[in-house]
Amino acid sequence: MPADLAVIGLGHLGLPLAQAATTAGISTIGYDPDPHAAAPSVADGPLSATEIRRLLAGGFRTTADPAALGKVRTAVICTPTPLGEDRAVDLTGVADAARTLAAQLRPHTTVILESTAYPGTTEEFLRPLLEAGSGLTAGRDFHLACSPHRHDPGNRTYRYGNTPKVIGGLTPACTEAAAAFYGRLTDKVVRARGPREAETAKVLETNYRHVNIALLNEMAVFCHDIGVDLWDVIRCAETKPFGFQAFRPGPGVGGHSGAIDPNCLSYKGRSPGYPLRMVELAQEVNGRMPRYVIQRCATLLNEHGKSARGARVLLLGVSYRPDTGDQEGSPAREIATRLMALGAQLTYHDPYVPRWNVRGRPVPRADSPYEAAADADLTLLLQPHRTYDLQGLAAKAQLLLDTRGATPTGTAHRL
Repeated sequence: MPADLAVIGLGHLGLPLAQAATTAGISTIGYDPDPHAAAPSVADGPLSATEIRRLLAGGFRTTADPAALGKVRTAVICTPTPLGEDRAVDLTGVADAARTLAAQLRPHTTVILESTAYPGTTEEFLRPLLEAGSGLTAGRDFHLACSPHRHDPGNRTYRYGNTPKVIGGLTPACTEAAAAFYGRLTDKVVRARGPREAETAKVLETNYRHVNIALLNEMAVFCHDIGVDLWDVIRCAETKPFGFQAFRPGPGVGGHSGAIDPNCLSYKGRSPGYPLRMVELAQEVNGRMPRYVIQRCATLLNEHGKSARGARVLLLGVSYRPDTGDQEGSPAREIATRLMALGAQLTYHDPYVPRWNVRGRPVPRADSPYEAAADADLTLLLQPHRTYDLQGLAAKAQLLLDTRGATPTGTAHRL
């Protein structure tokens, strides 16, 4: 039986979309050319085992057969677009999805790009691939639009249904076709002037987060050096009812959407000729936080008469954000690597990560975070999962460095 929707790419973007669509009663298939990748997985995934069972019970099915893409009304590309070493967004997944879809594309289909991309990607990168492979013309024979993802793993307040969806179509008719689709999934649809505006809104949203976290990370170092409690400073500052939004420092910045500098375009050699200097600086500041955490660890151990070499160090929470097992871009791996280089003996605990490898070697997992903290020379809280009793943890730990300011005041050393 033909489906109404095909979700191309079943990762951190595709599965939540498939979940929302299936819940809304939309017949949905998930496509991935790799049969193994096409099977919804719990490990490091955006959905829990219960959510995946409900998704499958709701009629969602996966396929590795590209012919299934030619039978849907709407196709949404949700393939990953990771940042490379040069900070350029890798559009390989989008290109592969476009070529596969183009070979099956039928007139009147609505094609939407959700993957993070640069301004101009929908029109100048995706459109030519779809038109060349299908012989159809976007905006005339099929609808083409961009609607950047806003999925926030672990957020219990804002889910798919109550998060506004920004949509920019190639033509007004394309915008309305995409709006009609998302209107079945979300409470509010926001129409952008076009695909470029929608893509650039994602760039702004992502960089806004990184720049503000970078400011707080610099403040964390500054306040520690002058003996000021940054966390109390934030508590006071966030009472201002206008002109201020509270962010928090941390051991680094992870996630699937890294800071995006449009100067690093990954196709056609395009560049506006100058960088976004604030973004560059934010990348530099956030990128050096793992090294600063290691410095604080070594100093604390030294102050308590211990050396980093041979020290038993427990890492708590190795995912990139609380209450999820997603490790994409998590600073925990770099921190662990640097601690190993110093000769520390590592263990970890994370309720959402049953196995964890660093430098190709498995890191021993503690059965109980509280018993492990009592045995460790230093406990490093990297992610304050809700399952952790932070007050109990602080009472058990010999020495605790809280990189998130989550422990009760006065119970631990803070970043």
